[in-house]
Order: sequence, then structure tokens, then C-alpha cells
Amino acid sequence: MDRSKEIADFLRTRRAAISPDQAGLSSDGRVRRVPGLRRDQVARLAGVSTEYYTRLEQGRAGTPSTEVVEALARTLQLEPSEREHLTDLLLPNPQAARRTPTRPQRVRPGLHLMLKTLSHVPAFILGRRTDVLAANDLARAVLTDFEALPATRRNLARYYLLDPQARERVGDWDKIASETVAILRLEAGRYPDDRQLADLVGELTLLCPEFTTWWNDHTVLRRTHGAKHYFHPVVGDLHFSYESFQVPGDTERRCASTTSNPAPTLPRHSSS
Repeated sequence: MDRSKEIADFLRTRRAAISPDQAGLSSDGRVRRVPGLRRDQVARLAGVSTEYYTRLEQGRAGTPSTEVVEALARTLQLEPSEREHLTDLLLPNPQAARRTPTRPQRVRPGLHLMLKTLSHVPAFILGRRTDVLAANDLARAVLTDFEALPATRRNLARYYLLDPQARERVGDWDKIASETVAILRLEAGRYPDDRQLADLVGELTLLCPEFTTWWNDHTVLRRTHGAKHYFHPVVGDLHFSYESFQVPGDTERRCASTTSNPAPTLPRHSSS
């Protein structure tokens, strides 16, 4: 990933989304050719020089202070996930850069046991790049049988965006698919040297017509909870609330579990 380009594109798209009125600025009477704030307005609100902000937006200002990053986040009125992404871009974590991205992702035995105890709701463990590392029977019945796929193809983003079945089963597919792209964009900022993530983005760019538009929006998201609607060919409409949380003691894996009232009765996949 070209870090300078990512910084430039993210800052430009975020300042374009904030009007002078929203930023508390009065009109200066100048004719605006583009939406949002100008560079000099962002610089003034953030307490830096226009020259410095321009170099920062062009990726030529080196590493700014945490105070400058916080001032920019406030000026651009960033959401928590956007603030996290800006920090990743401007203050990259050396440990993340050094971490080997091709290292196999494992699920400890206790997590496999936890999935079995959640037999009444769909649940799965996600790793880097939305890789599906483990899923219980109901998750495989509602979405797809990930365990029947080759290990390198067990990926939630690949399922949502490339599997024709997903477009039929996932209610509000555009929203869910675009949010999944935003999750990948957030991870790309955290791990810019992840070759497997770059390969996944390349595959999605070639095979999903909508992907490029969503990717170029530079929207980022960390999904923690919400609602989803699926249509199952056997039992019909299914409505779930879901919670997604970081696995204790593991920053790279998340558990996603849904709830439904009443719990659906679905055909189970064999766990053998």
C-alpha cells in the first residue's frame, strides 16, 4: 500500500465531507469549486500552518505529533473508526509492520469449545482480512459451509462479495457488502504490508463490480454490533442481532455471535 497516497486520499475525502457551516466557519464569499473545507481552513481549525497541512496531506511531512493527529481528528469530526484509521496512517505501529502477515492463524481449543456451546445461535471466529477461522453448525447453515471450502478461500468478504448465493441470501446486500469493504480498508491502514490482504483486494477489484467504488470512498468501519437479515431457502426470513468482540488476549481475532428470538431451527452441517 502506498502510504503517502492513502494519507492524501483519506484526508481529502474527509475534508470534502465537512462543510464550512458544519465546522463553525462563516462564509468568506469565495466561490467554491469543490465541496467541503479547503486546506487552509483545515489548517486554521487544527492550529497548524497551511504549508504544513499541505505537506501532511501529500505525505511529505514525516510523522506528526499525537497532538496534531488529535487536532485533525477533531477538525474533520471523525468517527472512532476514522480516528483509528487516521492514527494508523499518520502514526504507524512498527510492531504491526514487522509482524509476519503470512503466519498461519490459529484458533485455540477453548474457542472451538466455546463455539460448540453456542449451538443455539450462529457464531464464528474471524481473523485477519475477515478470514473465517472457525464456525459452528448454525453459522455454516445460515451463510455457507466454510469448512467445505479450501482453507485459503474461507473468508467472509470473499463470500459476501463474490458468492452469487450471498446476494440472494443476505438482506440489504449493498449495505452489508459495503460495510465489509470498509472493514478491509480499516485493516489495510493497520497492516499496509499484508501481502495476502493486497491479493484479496486485487481479487475483489477484478471480480466484484461494486468493490472499486466502495474502496475508493475510503470509508472505514469497525463493526461491533448491529442487525442482519438473511433469507434461508428452507426456513425463509431470518432476523438476527449480532455482537462482535475481540477475543480476550488476542488482538487479531474476533468472535461474532448472533441472537434470534425465537432461535431458528435449521438443517445442521455435520461437524465431522
